[in-house]
Amino acid sequence: MLNFTVGPVMSDEAVLHIGSEQVPYFRTQEFSDIMFENERLMLRFAGAPEGSRAVFITGSGTASMEASVMNVLTPADRAIVINGGSFGQRFVDLCRIHGIPHTEIHLDFCQPLTAEHLAPLAGKGYTALLVNVGETSTGVLYDMEMISRFCREQGLLLIADTISTFLADPFDMATLAADVMITGSQKALACPPGVSVIVLSPRALQRIASNTPRCLYLNLQEALKNGERGQTPFTPAVGILLQIHRRLLDIEARGGVTTEVSRMAALAADFRRKISGLPFTMAASTPSNAVTSLRTQGISAYEIFLKLKDQYHIWICPNGGELRDTIFRVGHLGALTPHDNDTLIEAFHDMQRKKLIP
Repeated sequence: MLNFTVGPVMSDEAVLHIGSEQVPYFRTQEFSDIMFENERLMLRFAGAPEGSRAVFITGSGTASMEASVMNVLTPADRAIVINGGSFGQRFVDLCRIHGIPHTEIHLDFCQPLTAEHLAPLAGKGYTALLVNVGETSTGVLYDMEMISRFCREQGLLLIADTISTFLADPFDMATLAADVMITGSQKALACPPGVSVIVLSPRALQRIASNTPRCLYLNLQEALKNGERGQTPFTPAVGILLQIHRRLLDIEARGGVTTEVSRMAALAADFRRKISGLPFTMAASTPSNAVTSLRTQGISAYEIFLKLKDQYHIWICPNGGELRDTIFRVGHLGALTPHDNDTLIEAFHDMQRKKLIP
């Protein structure tokens, strides 16, 4: 199997090896030391400001999105939510469920966010802005410098879902004055799904300390308290945390976050160059390095997904709903290489020779 989805993604041999081992008991100093190092490296790679903390949640990225909304915000807040696709809608839904007053900036498919969208909301008493840095369902990367500038000017908390973009696109919490950064184990960290990570600035930590969330499992006060001893409140996904540890150490040894972002940028550029001549067009004008969204011509995008899966053992990401037959996505995360891009491109050309695509 060759996996070009945006999660889970291809893992390297070192991560796969850990996954094949017995899972150790975790209420030990040895495991605590690993978790301390996991937090240290996550803070460094996120560019977190001094005094920040990281917590590891056993749950998908959505669990950490929900934990962030319910622990950092309260009904006394007024939030702006950027909604440009399925995951922007998820932030909208979470604000609604937890009673956070909010205004939604709804964007059409693959539409970039502009300063003109934000300007009417200036000076209106908002306290927070929630954004998916890369909208995974469309492949659009938002202009975070513009968003950061608006948040600074308005004094807003900035809550950023970087679940697909962490380690794929540049993101520095201190530079952007971001208060919350969320990511997941199955994206550019290239480990199995099951763990998500929340990096919290000192301002977000103050919010959490003063709030009383009506939740047991996703209570970040408890997660932070247990993290002081390198532990979690409840049984974590121990094996995945060990895999994350290996992956973080490898990233550090290879040059850190800048090297990793450059690698994925080069991989995305290589693929986008090689699709020239195929019956596909780029859907996003401001694409993330994590994923390329492609419009099809003369054939159902979902049929392409099925043919690649069933006949070539290659996985790409289909889209659902009204985009099911017009858009598919190719991820560039994890242990992929330019040679893997060649394999996918050759599969497309073979489909052309067989008249499976125009």
